[in-house]
Amino acid sequence: MSAILILSGAAGGLLIGMTGVGGGSLMTPLLVLGFGIAPATAIGTDLIYAAVTKAGAVVCHHRQRHVEWRTAGWLLVGSLPGSLLTLWVLRSLPAGSAMDSWLRHGLALALALTALALWLRKSRPVQPDALARSVLWSPALGFLIGILVTLSSVGGGALGTALLLVLYPEFSFSTVVGTELAHAVPLTLIAGLGHLQLGHVDGSLLFSLLLGSLPGLWAGTRLHRLLPEKVARTFLSLLLLGLAVSLGRG
Repeated sequence: MSAILILSGAAGGLLIGMTGVGGGSLMTPLLVLGFGIAPATAIGTDLIYAAVTKAGAVVCHHRQRHVEWRTAGWLLVGSLPGSLLTLWVLRSLPAGSAMDSWLRHGLALALALTALALWLRKSRPVQPDALARSVLWSPALGFLIGILVTLSSVGGGALGTALLLVLYPEFSFSTVVGTELAHAVPLTLIAGLGHLQLGHVDGSLLFSLLLGSLPGLWAGTRLHRLLPEKVARTFLSLLLLGLAVSLGRG
């Protein structure tokens, strides 16, 4: 089991480095569907795993000048309050199967929204006021991502990357990946620590995932420039939609 978890962590690190996606959107469904881990524990553990793994990816992307720090900051203006509000709501809910069912369906919804956002991505000429208009929307987008990340562990990479591709057509795919990773690190850390307080983090599971993530991350940050955007969007959207359907039926 540990060897499989280590390999899963490596696959997640590879995808995070290449696309900014792979933490919550792929790892959490894998833990729930493939290993039978309770949704609350899978979400909490994966949030800490994503925070640590993505911190390493941000360093690599920053060195390659693929991070728009101002945009990441505006996203955090909305996402951190959204995360804290969701944690407050989760603390008021009774633990048990009812919460697990709620989190499971929240995860399925987040995956479906992510797949839809990826399909909506269209290349278009950059308008002179595009960046200014996008900055106005960034805190609202961040608030939505903060709720979904804390509720399902999805959004910090998958939904955030997809929506940034739509919101910032002037950004290259590499810049979108690097910027969303920079935004996701503090967000997933705050959300993960909140789930840790709720008892939703498995230490041994977390260690196994992190053990495999570092080599996968190293490879992914070097391969991401070779992945065509259209191929990445098509693959991720179909995969996420399939995971959403599987979780929704569970």
